[in-house]
Amino acid sequence: MNIDVRHIAKLSRLHLNEKEIPKFTEEMEKILAMVEQLPPIEGEGTLLDPDHPMELREDKAETLYRRDELLANAPEVEAGCVVVPKVVD
Repeated sequence: MNIDVRHIAKLSRLHLNEKEIPKFTEEMEKILAMVEQLPPIEGEGTLLDPDHPMELREDKAETLYRRDELLANAPEVEAGCVVVPKVVD
Protein backbone atom coordinates (compact mmCIF):
# COMPACT_ATOMS: atom_id res chain seq x y z
CA MET A 1 0.00 0.00 0.00
CA ASN A 2 1.36 3.40 -0.96
CA ILE A 3 0.90 6.08 1.70
CA ASP A 4 1.91 9.68 1.02
CA VAL A 5 3.06 10.71 4.49
CA ARG A 6 4.19 14.13 3.22
CA HIS A 7 0.66 14.89 2.01
CA ILE A 8 -0.89 13.68 5.26
CA ALA A 9 1.59 15.79 7.23
CA LYS A 10 0.76 18.82 5.09
CA LEU A 11 -2.98 18.36 5.63
CA SER A 12 -2.36 17.91 9.37
CA ARG A 13 -0.03 20.91 9.45
CA LEU A 14 2.75 18.77 10.85
CA HIS A 15 6.37 19.56 10.13
CA LEU A 16 8.34 16.38 9.45
CA ASN A 17 11.98 16.21 8.50
CA GLU A 18 13.21 13.76 5.87
CA LYS A 19 14.51 11.31 8.48
CA GLU A 20 11.01 10.91 9.96
CA ILE A 21 9.22 10.13 6.66
CA PRO A 22 10.24 6.42 6.42
CA LYS A 23 9.41 5.82 10.10
CA PHE A 24 5.92 7.31 9.82
CA THR A 25 5.30 5.59 6.47
CA GLU A 26 6.03 2.22 8.07
CA GLU A 27 3.85 2.99 11.09
CA MET A 28 0.92 4.10 8.90
CA GLU A 29 1.21 0.92 6.81
CA LYS A 30 1.11 -1.19 9.99
CA ILE A 31 -1.96 0.67 11.24
CA LEU A 32 -3.81 0.20 7.95
CA ALA A 33 -2.87 -3.48 7.82
CA MET A 34 -4.27 -3.94 11.32
CA VAL A 35 -7.52 -2.16 10.41
CA GLU A 36 -7.92 -4.32 7.29
CA GLN A 37 -7.81 -7.43 9.51
CA LEU A 38 -10.73 -6.31 11.70
CA PRO A 39 -13.85 -8.43 11.23
CA PRO A 40 -16.81 -6.80 9.50
CA ILE A 41 -19.78 -5.61 11.54
CA GLU A 42 -22.86 -7.48 10.43
CA GLY A 43 -26.51 -6.85 11.07
CA GLU A 44 -28.52 -3.89 12.16
CA GLY A 45 -28.05 -2.39 15.58
CA THR A 46 -24.87 -4.28 16.37
CA LEU A 47 -23.47 -1.19 18.04
CA LEU A 48 -26.31 -1.14 20.56
CA ASP A 49 -26.05 -3.13 23.77
CA PRO A 50 -29.44 -4.76 24.48
CA ASP A 51 -28.51 -5.22 28.16
CA HIS A 52 -27.89 -1.49 28.60
CA PRO A 53 -30.26 0.46 26.34
CA MET A 54 -29.93 4.22 26.17
CA GLU A 55 -32.84 6.07 27.63
CA LEU A 56 -32.87 9.73 26.71
CA ARG A 57 -34.26 12.20 29.18
CA GLU A 58 -36.47 15.08 28.21
CA ASP A 59 -34.45 18.21 27.47
CA LYS A 60 -35.69 21.00 29.67
CA ALA A 61 -34.03 24.18 30.88
CA GLU A 62 -33.44 24.59 34.58
CA THR A 63 -32.28 27.64 36.47
CA LEU A 64 -30.03 26.38 39.22
CA TYR A 65 -28.21 29.60 40.11
CA ARG A 66 -29.12 33.25 40.02
CA ARG A 67 -27.16 35.43 37.62
CA ASP A 68 -25.84 37.69 40.37
CA GLU A 69 -24.48 34.64 42.25
CA LEU A 70 -22.57 33.49 39.18
CA LEU A 71 -21.22 36.94 38.37
CA ALA A 72 -20.04 37.36 41.97
CA ASN A 73 -17.32 34.75 41.22
CA ALA A 74 -16.05 36.48 38.08
CA PRO A 75 -12.86 38.54 38.40
CA GLU A 76 -14.29 41.36 36.25
CA VAL A 77 -17.89 42.15 35.23
CA GLU A 78 -19.19 44.81 32.86
CA ALA A 79 -22.84 45.42 31.94
CA GLY A 80 -23.88 42.12 33.50
CA CYS A 81 -21.30 40.09 31.51
CA VAL A 82 -18.00 38.50 32.39
CA VAL A 83 -15.03 40.39 30.91
CA VAL A 84 -12.42 38.17 29.26
CA PRO A 85 -9.16 39.01 27.48
CA LYS A 86 -9.40 39.64 23.74
CA VAL A 87 -8.06 36.66 21.83
CA VAL A 88 -9.04 37.51 18.23
CA ASP A 89 -8.03 40.60 16.29
